[in-house]
Amino acid sequence: MKKSTITILIVLGLLFLIVMKTISWMNSTYDKAINYQENVDKSWGDVVTQYQRRADLIPNLVNIVKGYAAHEQETLTGVIEARAKATSTTIDASNLTPENMQAFQQAQGGLSSALSKLMVVVERYPDLKANQNFSELQAQLEGTENRISVSRMKYNESVKTYNFHIRGKFRKWALGIFGEEDEFPKREMFEAVSENAEQAPKVEF
Repeated sequence: MKKSTITILIVLGLLFLIVMKTISWMNSTYDKAINYQENVDKSWGDVVTQYQRRADLIPNLVNIVKGYAAHEQETLTGVIEARAKATSTTIDASNLTPENMQAFQQAQGGLSSALSKLMVVVERYPDLKANQNFSELQAQLEGTENRISVSRMKYNESVKTYNFHIRGKFRKWALGIFGEEDEFPKREMFEAVSENAEQAPKVEF
């Protein structure tokens, strides 16, 4: 076999290996993007679940407070209205636009603020603070606030990993070839929209 033929075969073999390696890398990049995207969706679902858990505790909390402090109507109404706004402001994981995220965070921040005001009111009623049902709800609310904080942190971590992956120059090129247009949009992180938005309402006495 002539040297030129051997050289051509070696070059073709190397090109074949390069092409196969490139395809394998592109496929891996696409699969990772899907996995990271699913992690973001799951993490967002966890965030929503914890906020819903908080919302579910509020009606009983308000009813107990009302039994001891019925004349604190303005504060109680504020909590009820803030809860209604928070539960009606929902976002699907696939539609986490900056505008939607801001609206969601503002609604949840409004509820946190209303709860904080309610807890200030509770300070004036020792009998209410000593009520066993209230104490149990207080503990559940505090635990839920902690879970909200943890779930938001995990969500932001998953978004950071996903956004970094899809924005790399070569990875972005690979995803454009393997995936459909806008299949992997940038996801928004959960950030504070005001100074107090990240602060859980103080429920400890």
